[in-house]
Amino acid sequence: MDKTASGWVSGFIGVLIFSGSLPATRVAVMDFDPIFLTSARAAIAGLLGLALLLVFREKRPKRGDLLSLVIVALGVVVGFPLLTALALKHVTSAHSIIFVGLLPLATAIFGVLRGGDRPRPAFWLFSCLGSALVAGFALFQGVTASPVGDGLMLAAIIVCGLGYAEGAALSRKLGGWQVICWALALSLPIMLVLTFVTLPPTFAGVGPQAWIGLVYVSLFSMLIGFVFWYRGLAQGGIAAVGQLQLLQPFFGLALAASLLHEQVSPAMVAVAFAVVLCVFGAKKFAR
Repeated sequence: MDKTASGWVSGFIGVLIFSGSLPATRVAVMDFDPIFLTSARAAIAGLLGLALLLVFREKRPKRGDLLSLVIVALGVVVGFPLLTALALKHVTSAHSIIFVGLLPLATAIFGVLRGGDRPRPAFWLFSCLGSALVAGFALFQGVTASPVGDGLMLAAIIVCGLGYAEGAALSRKLGGWQVICWALALSLPIMLVLTFVTLPPTFAGVGPQAWIGLVYVSLFSMLIGFVFWYRGLAQGGIAAVGQLQLLQPFFGLALAASLLHEQVSPAMVAVAFAVVLCVFGAKKFAR
């Protein structure tokens, strides 16, 4: 398998893992405070990431890499988890998943600005078309759902796209799993303190589903998924592999319907199908 194909496979696995993030977060915030959930998931993943770095005796990043690691940490360790957790207090996971269709465009834009990608003009046509379909649907639905929730989700997409692109560019130097582990380790002291500050007085009212949600977002969404995702972006190209995120609404909606019993309207399915068609056109002209 060549490097590009390996990148697409790794990216696809990452997307599959991330597809469970919003449903798992939705379940977790039913019993956990969003700020506690954000800090706890980062602290748990940070401890595991630090352990991996110590076990494999990874060299410390160079001073010039610290700013990029801070950007990754602010984008995917703190920003996206916190903003989505707050948003999911106002909207369902099925509704929030539609916004994921905007993430490939955000990732591609930051891939050009921070990663040096140069897709062809036709790529932007398909990418913008898919994002426009998603944005139009979200705008139409958001007015009746929650403007606050939609605003938080939009902000989450922007910071996540930046974190994805920055981490992918840095992965070419440090390696995929090393980047997320260093970003987690960098934010670990603050996240540990914040976890203890926001610790609930009692866990008596926390149900098993919330605990499962916390475990999933801590292990898979915050650590394991990034191992595959950053490797995929680094090997296959940030803008190109980033379009795989257009598949995520399909997987996420299926989970929201099957596990959370949330209503998935025909319009949601239609939009998800339409943006998936755009991924194939964008892929063809990514380079």
